[in-house]
Amino acid sequence: MLRKLIRRTKKFSHSEHFAKEPSVKIGRQTDPNSAICTSNAQTIVVRGQDLTKDLLGNLSFTDYFWLLLTGQRATAAQRGMLDATLVAIAEHGLVPSVVASRMTLAAAPEALQGAVAAGILGCGSVILGSAEAAGRLMTEILARAGSGGDLAAATRAVVGEYRAAKRPIPGYGHPQHKGEDPRATRLIAVARELGVAGRTIETALTLDALLPELTGKPLRINVSGAIPAVLLDAGFPVGALKGVPILARTAGLIAHLLEEQQRSIGFVMGHAAASAIGYDGTVPDGFVAEGT
Repeated sequence: MLRKLIRRTKKFSHSEHFAKEPSVKIGRQTDPNSAICTSNAQTIVVRGQDLTKDLLGNLSFTDYFWLLLTGQRATAAQRGMLDATLVAIAEHGLVPSVVASRMTLAAAPEALQGAVAAGILGCGSVILGSAEAAGRLMTEILARAGSGGDLAAATRAVVGEYRAAKRPIPGYGHPQHKGEDPRATRLIAVARELGVAGRTIETALTLDALLPELTGKPLRINVSGAIPAVLLDAGFPVGALKGVPILARTAGLIAHLLEEQQRSIGFVMGHAAASAIGYDGTVPDGFVAEGT
């Protein structure tokens, strides 16, 4: 009996059963190749260049990031502009991404990578991720205006559509820097100094001038509005805009996590949150809260 059971099992193996199932293809995959990196036993090739001979020791990390994204070496102006945006957004104190990261390390001190990931996962439409959305808003206005067209009219039209659809205007307004975000002001100044200021910055400043009238709120350009404006004028790819604040904030998070190892405040922040938030749900009969 045992031998018969083994023979039947061999005839219906798990791998053979699933090999007969049709493969499911998600999306079109007509070009199964990558142009970023390849290697053999002697050489690592990145974007067509020898990593150890051409790049290591010859490029800054900012230069290398630009090369990885575009396949082209950055000009001095492009490098300077990207450097400035990375410096501008890397650190802003105990913002939500940093709080999440430090509290994660306090709970799991062996998992630095998990704590970094916890902070980066908070990059969304409100924090950090708004740079990409602001860049797409600006490109939409530019497309509406056309080459040399009326930016003010295009801005009014696009903002009107956003308002009608109840979509937020990304890259404008800040809870702390209400009158002026000094980082945005400086980034635009750097773009002019480097000679890369162009039509996207003009669009960003047109938005800055018109939004108080169009929204009824004193919205001013913030750093997440300035970053796409200056980078797009410098030739940075719009599809990678969200990567700039992610890359920059990673550096800031690692600094916070090193400090968290040296003098932890993760549980202090957790206790502060518990103290600040009240309970307004039901309780069992006879329950008395601590401290009352």
